[in-house]
Amino acid sequence: MLTRFLFNSLIIVIGALAVSACGSSKKVVATDGTGSPGTIQQTNYIIGAGDQLQVFVWRNPDLSITVPVRPDGKISTPLVEDMQAVGKTPTQLSRDMEVVLARYVKTPQVNIIVTGFVGSFGEQIRVVGKAVEPQSLPYRDDMTLLDVIIEVGGLDEGAAGNRAKVLRRFGGTPQEINVRINDLINKGKMSENIEMLPGDVLIIPESRF
Repeated sequence: MLTRFLFNSLIIVIGALAVSACGSSKKVVATDGTGSPGTIQQTNYIIGAGDQLQVFVWRNPDLSITVPVRPDGKISTPLVEDMQAVGKTPTQLSRDMEVVLARYVKTPQVNIIVTGFVGSFGEQIRVVGKAVEPQSLPYRDDMTLLDVIIEVGGLDEGAAGNRAKVLRRFGGTPQEINVRINDLINKGKMSENIEMLPGDVLIIPESRF
């Protein structure tokens, strides 16, 4: 097994090789359209429980606030209580809030930016088994298997990386994709660096020996 130091160093090398081979990095940094990292493109993103929302009401700073989406899928802001957020895009939620705020504010204009995102359950990528930190991850455009492995801290001791599988539903039909994570990490075989899709489940089994 590689030490964590060697693993991290190797990931950097592999990432650099991938960039040089492709001409540009495949990983897309989520932005709010202005290039600011840490936020997500607002057009088609579906808000999920646990997301952090920045609510900006034009010309009404006292109504502007940053709030988390509660486990019940709702948010509460000044003058707007228990508004359903989960399942809506930021634009849809903005318009719904404007309807409520119109009772108190003349022609309100609301803009919502997702600054911390988890995503709906169906869009999350779940990693189970022998990862250092098995967890659910928010999906990002052009997310790859290597991105996921980095996010969970690499393979745990005793992992059978070359027997890992990605479970995927495509058009309602379940699929099972074999992936060789050890070859990806240790040998730099970028052909194993498959693109991940929303709802994928990565299973990393334990070695038999």
